Amino acid sequence: MSTSSEAGATSPSEALQNGAVTSEYGSSQIRVLEGLEGVRMRPGMYIGDTFTRGLHHLIYEVLDNSVDEALAGECNDILVILHADDSCTVRDNGRGIPTDIHATEGVSAVEVVMTKLHAGGKFEKSAYKVSGGLHGVGVSVVNALSEKLIVEVRQKGKHFTQEYAFGKPQHRLQEVGSSEERGTTVRFYPDRGIFREVRSFDYDTVVHRVRELAFLNAGLKITIRDERTESENVFQYEGGIKSFVQHLN
Repeated sequence: MSTSSEAGATSPSEALQNGAVTSEYGSSQIRVLEGLEGVRMRPGMYIGDTFTRGLHHLIYEVLDNSVDEALAGECNDILVILHADDSCTVRDNGRGIPTDIHATEGVSAVEVVMTKLHAGGKFEKSAYKVSGGLHGVGVSVVNALSEKLIVEVRQKGKHFTQEYAFGKPQHRLQEVGSSEERGTTVRFYPDRGIFREVRSFDYDTVVHRVRELAFLNAGLKITIRDERTESENVFQYEGGIKSFVQHLN
């Protein structure tokens, strides 16, 4: 049986040998994406896909930041809410994202964390000894893939908030009042243009992840609430992995 190419066809190796060039590949083909543009163009590179797994990964990235505060000994209570409008809120009682102006970026540290890839306390060894998630990529990716995201920070007796649309700040971080509480609250609305086929979160899927995190972080209380069905579960295991084994048994 003949394995030769069709008459007149040129193989890639023959084209190279003959010096044939079918298209020009130069500096004009090298594109530089600014800010979070690359995330919106290739979301699968950051969250796996734009279907069920990727949609729920948005929750996990925000949740991991709150768990990092727990690992640092600064947080013991996390609340996850699945809203009827298909948005999600993650709230913790940690230290809160720093609100002061970043020395080199000229905007609040909150805005830096929300809009810059590879920005966060995880890169400064004095801020976190251990951490999970995408290490500084996570929450900014969630912001980039959301139609709207609202972040609130309560710290040092003050209440701050900032809103974003498709990853872009709609205003500077604003002080909107006083608060005796502390922590960070993030509510995000996944971009329906990106998550076309799967737009709503699955309660059981999130419950499974929340339970795992509670087992892995002894004493941490994580509450998940579904406003669509009025379901709620609270997970807190003082025994940690020991409690997990008991659960399996």
